[in-house]
Amino acid sequence: MTALLDATDSQMAMLADLVAGLEAAEKTLSGMQAARDGLLAMAGRLAVEIARDARDPDGGDMAIRSVAAEIGAAQRVSDRTIERRMSDASWLVDRFPAVWAAQGQGRISAAHSRLIVDAGAHLDDKTDRERFAAEAIALAESESPNRLRRLVRRLAERFQERTITERHRTARRQRRVWITELDDGMADLRMRGPAALVHGMYDRLSQMAHAVQKENTQRAKAAARDGGADAAPRDERTIDQLRADLLADLVLTGSPSGHDTADGLLGAIQARIEITVPAFALMTDDGAAGTETPAELDGVAPMDAETARRFAGAASGWTRLLTHPISGAVLAVDRYRPSEELRRHLRARDQHCRFPGCGIAARKCDLDHNHDAATGGPTVHTNLSTFCRRHHMLKHHSPWHVTQRKGGVLEWTSPTGRVYIDHPPPPNTVVFTDSEPSPF
Repeated sequence: MTALLDATDSQMAMLADLVAGLEAAEKTLSGMQAARDGLLAMAGRLAVEIARDARDPDGGDMAIRSVAAEIGAAQRVSDRTIERRMSDASWLVDRFPAVWAAQGQGRISAAHSRLIVDAGAHLDDKTDRERFAAEAIALAESESPNRLRRLVRRLAERFQERTITERHRTARRQRRVWITELDDGMADLRMRGPAALVHGMYDRLSQMAHAVQKENTQRAKAAARDGGADAAPRDERTIDQLRADLLADLVLTGSPSGHDTADGLLGAIQARIEITVPAFALMTDDGAAGTETPAELDGVAPMDAETARRFAGAASGWTRLLTHPISGAVLAVDRYRPSEELRRHLRARDQHCRFPGCGIAARKCDLDHNHDAATGGPTVHTNLSTFCRRHHMLKHHSPWHVTQRKGGVLEWTSPTGRVYIDHPPPPNTVVFTDSEPSPF
């Protein structure tokens, strides 16, 4: 090993300065993140105080949503993200002040803090939390986060008053399924649930995958013996790919026999998605890189043309969007029934919830009269927009209010008087430009 042996004294001195500078920068970042957590915790306390003074029956939920929306709109971040950060910050600042102080001093990083707080989250006794935090901080000052995880979990068990059975019952209430969007037309489907069930699901998928692979191999060998060169191509899917395909098959086509109603209503429910496909993508093969206008899933995730054409060919019905050839703006939606036409028009125009920063797909949203119908607001596209249930409630039960301007532009006014403009997203369509400038 000769690495760095030939480095000059000046190069080694520069390296030492870089290491020291990065160390100082990391401490500063940790301190600034702790300062941000302190401000977020203060915002949460302010919301609770406002709700308490007003004696709100919801326990401050709407006040917290409104405050989170104000902060999120100012930072161009989803208010759900801000509310989650406020909750995490309050948990750190209020329940683990020593950990928060250590991070603020740059002694530990934000990653260390999260691991300590997560491990000690179920310690209800204040004295136990303080003793746990003191020992955990000492460990964090000399260990990396990946090593610290196991150590603080083991440490927290020493201070646990509740049994693993009691804690598991509490943790089971957090079970859920969610989606994380990825690049290249892909997404993650994630689930949090009891470990025994999750491992059992994975094991069953694995057994199925190995059985399918074994059967495919045997069929390929038999076909090769019987058909020679004309034998069917062998299924080359890996076990990981088979597990994913089997899970999709089970969820999309299986029946929830353990939960279904007496008349089988759940089993009759089919998956529903909305795809916007430019006409050219249906008429032509994939173009060269950078020239193809991709389809879009729910107005959020791009989809490759081949998959879009496959879904389009199997679709039982179509909605034709008529768009402006230059600006791409939605001009009309071609459907027969007026009420459904209006709903489809708005979903095509808005694509997602129209509160600043929110990305909930339009098909999951409510249609809201910006000027309330009860006070004379008309049921037309210039007075309607799609809001997710969270922001629909926020509009009606907090000082936030919205006005729709020309072209579907929404003007939101926050409780502090700030104005946020939300433009309808550009539709997924083909537009044209003149090859030569117009003389007019």
